[in-house]
Amino acid sequence: MAKIDITISSLVNENGKSELLLRVNVNRNVRLRVKSGIYVYPNRFKNGAIALPRAEDGKGTRKEMLEASNTLSNLTVSIINFCEAHTDLSKDDLTLFIDKFHNPEKYAKVDEEQEPLCEMFQRYVNGWLDTGIIGTGRKKHYDVVIRELTRFFIINGMDGCSVKDFNKDIILKFREFLRTEYKLVDKYPALYLDMNNRNKPSKERSQNTIAEKLLLLQAFMVELESNDIIPVSPFRKIGKEKEAIMKQQYDEPIFLTKAEFNTLLEKECPESLQRVKDLFIVQCCFGCRVGDFRRFTFDNIGIEEGIPYIHYLPQKTHRDGLIRTEVKTPIISIAYDIIMKYKGELSNNALLPYYPDGNGETGYNYQIKKLLEFYEINRKVAIFNTTLGINEYQFVYEVASSKLARKTHVDLMNKVQIDKYAAGLHKRGSSAVDRYTQLGLKEKYILMCAAFGCEPTL
Repeated sequence: MAKIDITISSLVNENGKSELLLRVNVNRNVRLRVKSGIYVYPNRFKNGAIALPRAEDGKGTRKEMLEASNTLSNLTVSIINFCEAHTDLSKDDLTLFIDKFHNPEKYAKVDEEQEPLCEMFQRYVNGWLDTGIIGTGRKKHYDVVIRELTRFFIINGMDGCSVKDFNKDIILKFREFLRTEYKLVDKYPALYLDMNNRNKPSKERSQNTIAEKLLLLQAFMVELESNDIIPVSPFRKIGKEKEAIMKQQYDEPIFLTKAEFNTLLEKECPESLQRVKDLFIVQCCFGCRVGDFRRFTFDNIGIEEGIPYIHYLPQKTHRDGLIRTEVKTPIISIAYDIIMKYKGELSNNALLPYYPDGNGETGYNYQIKKLLEFYEINRKVAIFNTTLGINEYQFVYEVASSKLARKTHVDLMNKVQIDKYAAGLHKRGSSAVDRYTQLGLKEKYILMCAAFGCEPTL
């Protein structure tokens, strides 16, 4: 993961300010020094950060330094995201990126009022990726929605629909299209020629899937509203129907019980399943999303108080630049032993021998299903059928995926923690309890050892 060190230039301009300089460590092979385009008073830069004066000094210093501090925070987060998406950077690439960050109007030369909505949507999404607002994984979801929106416009004779013509009625019609698109595949085969059979709509999309797609479209409309491209997002005009079409409902969480997890740990498996077993167990111990899990290298490992831990910025919650706090998860002996087993065998400093993306036979999700089927983890779980409106029951191994690891981690950890409101000193939901205490790495480590049934090595 990219890291940024901030220093300040010794040169002072006519306003008495100096420019902040950035040393960006993209990875072990790429280290770049660039100008930030942010100027501050030299006495306000201390210990690598902008220090705010306690009060105004008659020159608007506090307001200026607060704006500079916020700009610096947003810029550094965007640069980190940009570096994660573009690992082979040059100084010119980064300098151009910073100029785009400060002066987006220089690069917007399109007549947005007449530009087709899908073209504008794609242009914005590409820009979000280039400026680090979203990652490559999130961009794929946006790209899918844009392709679906394009097919919708073509089928309904609205190809080239502009933003100014896009309204709430079209949104509601698009929502119905998403639900029943599978019925149109045979009627308009030319629109689906470039799609493989797995990606072609073959059944009615669930309400949750439709809601996720509409949320992405809504985010784009909010961006246009904030940039004064449109006076108001058409989603705001939907009214009471909006809650229904955007609502997401979830089945009961599916996770492995402690006994089922112990079965994985204790019983041998064929050599063909050993790799997925090792990966799945480590992911259960980390509790991270698979997108973060795939990116882990030995650079993500740190040591504190003799405890090794994995640290990272969660890609999903970090993509909007709102969360900059790293997750720190202790590495218990179960995971540590597996990591050491593969150390020295892998290239690119990778932590583990990850599976490729996709759900085919070589994919991680497929292999997890085969692993649990081998161990006969065949407890039945309820899956809601949105078409029939009833629960259907399937074996755990039939519905297993990488998400099962995250849910298993959360469940095992939840069962060893004391309810923080149990003492009755504060009402449930009170923020005071969280202010009074903080769970340190050592306490997390002890809890994790208890949850996963291994001995602390401290």
